[in-house]
Amino acid sequence: MHQILQTVTQEMTNVFLLSVGAFLLAMLLTPIYTFFAYRYRFWKKQRSTSTDGKALKIFTKLHAAKFQRNIPTMAGIIGVVSIAVVTLLFNLDRAETWLPLAALVGGGIVGLLDDVINVRGLGGGVAGLRSGVKFLLITALGVGLGWFFFAKLGIDSFHVPFFGELAIGWLIIPLFTFAVVATGNAVNISDGLDGLAGGLLALSFATFGGIALLQGNVMLAGFCFTVVGALLSYLWFNIYPARFFMGDVGSFAYGVSLGVVAMLTDSLLLLPVIGLLFVIEAGSSLVQITSKKLFGKKIFLSAPIHHHLEAKGWPETKVTMRFWVIGCVMAFVGVMLAIAGGHIA
Repeated sequence: MHQILQTVTQEMTNVFLLSVGAFLLAMLLTPIYTFFAYRYRFWKKQRSTSTDGKALKIFTKLHAAKFQRNIPTMAGIIGVVSIAVVTLLFNLDRAETWLPLAALVGGGIVGLLDDVINVRGLGGGVAGLRSGVKFLLITALGVGLGWFFFAKLGIDSFHVPFFGELAIGWLIIPLFTFAVVATGNAVNISDGLDGLAGGLLALSFATFGGIALLQGNVMLAGFCFTVVGALLSYLWFNIYPARFFMGDVGSFAYGVSLGVVAMLTDSLLLLPVIGLLFVIEAGSSLVQITSKKLFGKKIFLSAPIHHHLEAKGWPETKVTMRFWVIGCVMAFVGVMLAIAGGHIA
């Protein structure tokens, strides 16, 4: 028993040190990013029209003062670099950390391209890459990662809570791709208020890190908590009033990586539970777009739902904090389902 406790303590210490290392490195890199961000004016250019070409009057009114402050974007690159350095130096493993690291860097590259086009005004009136191009790039990334998951790691099944493993063969690749694309886009959509996406991501990665640790996947758990450390550094500067935004380089990097982590912990069906607010955020945007196209009417005053709540009179900080509370509750529910549903061997 003493030996087991000693081993567990050592594993948890290693995971903790990875998280602290990422936090400290991100804090050290932040002044460097800030210097270049203000010198070269990484100001985010906000969309002024919706998907149907109409003016975003409510959104523009809600956030006019914020964008008059010239807040830099692309700060997510700090986290991507910090996590990559810590993982490459101290936590690299073919089975557990190659895929989430590749997802983080790949998603970050797609997001960085989008951000550069936005900041430099290269989109011909569009605030960044066109949605179709982003979708294709993230899908291609998902297919590549899914192929490695199936062909190189030899995984062709996923766990159904209270039932067991369901083998689907090569169909695991499109399922993997769907998880990556859906999560990446959901996180991207959720990144709209100071501290919102960063806080929800930290909760989600911490939850999956805990599940990975209970499964004995120590290096995967270490990766998750490395991400948490980097996100906590980001949140230090992003809580209201935000000093900078993570940008698409951050939201896509973290979102795609979160989908991969859910697959590697064999907890795909727990992802909508643990990340419930990401589902609600993306779902509210989808419902709004569909309703406007089919019926010419809006369901929400402004979408996604965090902007609707703002339009109803909720202060930005109240929306963020209450979403964090819901995120904490769903994280707890997710861990309980993981234990009860047979995800923990």
